[in-house]
Amino acid sequence: MTTEPMPSGPAIAPTRPHPGWRFLLRNPLHLLALGFGSGLSPVAPGTAGTLFAWASYLVLSRWLTAPAWAAVIAAGGLIGIWACGHTARAMQTDDPSPVVWDEIVAFWLVLLLLMPAGWAEQFAAFLLFRAFDAGKWLAVGWADRHVHGGLGIMLDDLIAAGFTLLVMALAIRIYALW
Repeated sequence: MTTEPMPSGPAIAPTRPHPGWRFLLRNPLHLLALGFGSGLSPVAPGTAGTLFAWASYLVLSRWLTAPAWAAVIAAGGLIGIWACGHTARAMQTDDPSPVVWDEIVAFWLVLLLLMPAGWAEQFAAFLLFRAFDAGKWLAVGWADRHVHGGLGIMLDDLIAAGFTLLVMALAIRIYALW
């Protein structure tokens, strides 16, 4: 009996669960972490999650006061640590791009502190937030590299929200001086 040598080459990586609607609906934590489906976007899920945050903020603000929004954001952040960490572990990766609850909570915070603002200011905040989040500049990148699990997933976006608000405040102040 002869044995054939095993083919050499790269090892086959274990397959990771592909996030789809079945995965999303399997667990309420997945539903939340994947932004009620916005994170399933095949293109730029973080941007899709941020757009979902913007639209949902405008709709829900008809019923939620600023203190109610603050409570929703605080609870969403705490629950998000759990939901995002759980979903990332289920997807077998540290910070999967379909997990967008962090973008949603962080952009809700931006809008809460920016409003009332016109469409131009809201759009500028959207662009700034996406730039800080995707660019991973300064403390955003530090948090992304050094803080892991659900806390890390949430923290870098909250820092991006802070930078967005800082730049918006400076821009509004400079514009007011002209």
